[in-house]
Amino acid sequence: MCTPTPGLRSVMVLLAAALVSTSVTSGEGWREEGVQYGQVGADVVLSCAGAPGRSGVEWWRDGAAALPEGCILRDGDLLLPQAELAAGGDYSCHDGTGQLLCSVSLRLGYLPGIPSVTCRASDYENFSCSWTPSVETFLPTRYITTYRTQTSQVGPCVQDPGRPHTCSVHKCEFWSSYRLNVTEVNPLGSSFRLLDVTMQAIIKPDPPEGLVVEPVPSAPRRLRVRWQYPASWPKQPHFQLKFRLQYRPVAHGSWSMVETVNLSEVITDAFSGLEHVVQVGAKDFLDAGNWSEWSAEARATPGPGLTVTPGDEAITNAGLESPAEMPSLAPNPEPIDRSDPMEKVAILISLGIFSFFILALVLGITIAVWLRLRKPSKDETKKHDFLAAAVHMRALPKPQIL
Repeated sequence: MCTPTPGLRSVMVLLAAALVSTSVTSGEGWREEGVQYGQVGADVVLSCAGAPGRSGVEWWRDGAAALPEGCILRDGDLLLPQAELAAGGDYSCHDGTGQLLCSVSLRLGYLPGIPSVTCRASDYENFSCSWTPSVETFLPTRYITTYRTQTSQVGPCVQDPGRPHTCSVHKCEFWSSYRLNVTEVNPLGSSFRLLDVTMQAIIKPDPPEGLVVEPVPSAPRRLRVRWQYPASWPKQPHFQLKFRLQYRPVAHGSWSMVETVNLSEVITDAFSGLEHVVQVGAKDFLDAGNWSEWSAEARATPGPGLTVTPGDEAITNAGLESPAEMPSLAPNPEPIDRSDPMEKVAILISLGIFSFFILALVLGITIAVWLRLRKPSKDETKKHDFLAAAVHMRALPKPQIL
């Protein structure tokens, strides 16, 4: 059996989405007794179904004889040319004696627009998508949400009635791609959005939980911080998280930052006697996706002071001795990035290797230049040979020379 090409597969997906939208739009779901839907800006015709001779018929709106401006009565039917949104309402037709023949509730609105869709995975097994309508249609609307995998597996993106405009896909394959279809449908028609989703690109963990900050006894410039994995992130050896910690004195405007893979960290450069605020964020250990939002704040004062849990206010002693160092209150929007110690060691090793190669190169060049200077030139060699021959001839007996 032949496999369709990627271009043909895309066309097939688009046709399938269009067929689904058409079937929903043309179904019986929007047929309500006594209700008629119309598009704003289009001509709308209201028929008086109970009129016997289709003459001598009167139309009323909202129980009164006043009708929208520009409407036309034609063979018992009421024509609203280029109907405006305000023309909606309850209409009724009557015979010459004022007896009610039929009534209809006219609801006017717009065709659906293409929804704006975004997706996020809070773990590596599930992802959820949310969407925002691009057009206010003023009509009842429902959504069809499905997905297709690379292996042509099709399934529903399950909608939660308690969370409008959201749906979820469970038991995902982390290394697979998904094509999501969100179709917006109302009585006038439908419109859909196709979105390609890759788990590695949309993963964004929930913020870490259980953040606690405590002063370290007998260490006036240290704070001990600990936290826990978010409950939504399953703990598996192949899918770990890394963390970044930001902290600052409450009275200071700039953050200091530390990255770590541990669930605790000791801040070593806090300001004694000053209350500090601390937050922590998380990201996939292999750097996939995005950083989480920051956790709730936790506060504490290094040295003499009380630990404050998230949501509580700090309690400090106004009679504490002034700290030896005070933070600068000058604006500094750039955070201070404190690298991990292992990263510093790796940098030092790299610099050492680089320096060794540079030293070896310089030494090699020096030796080559020295050897070149030591090598006699051709002129000097010829001169040396000439003098040696002259001395040799002088040493020979005269008869032998002649």
